Amino acid sequence: MTGSLTPASVERRLPTACDYYMINAHNICASQTYKYVDKGKTMQQSYNSQAPKKPTNVSINSDLLSKAKSLKINLSATLESALIKIVNEKQRELWREENRDTIASYNQIVEEHGTFSDDLRSF
Repeated sequence: MTGSLTPASVERRLPTACDYYMINAHNICASQTYKYVDKGKTMQQSYNSQAPKKPTNVSINSDLLSKAKSLKINLSATLESALIKIVNEKQRELWREENRDTIASYNQIVEEHGTFSDDLRSF
């Protein structure tokens, strides 16, 4: 079978410092990313969902408000849901910006040296 891996076909070698650096960089990046991406599951909340509610005044288009009320739309729940999405999106953008140099550096190392599994994968 061409391209399949067997114990005899995999050359054993000692890990290099570069291997350790890439593994560590991946673990650091992955642990940070896990906060934002959870493989399709519910995203870890970026705020305390048990915090008490606080009354707030907002200004809304009067026609839109009357239509929302006539449709029995819960304004508080709708605003909170929209804010959750916006806050999470902004936090992801901020995290990407804060980690842009580290990610670029890691990608450069992978481009130059590959990854530890390049010789092991069959795709």
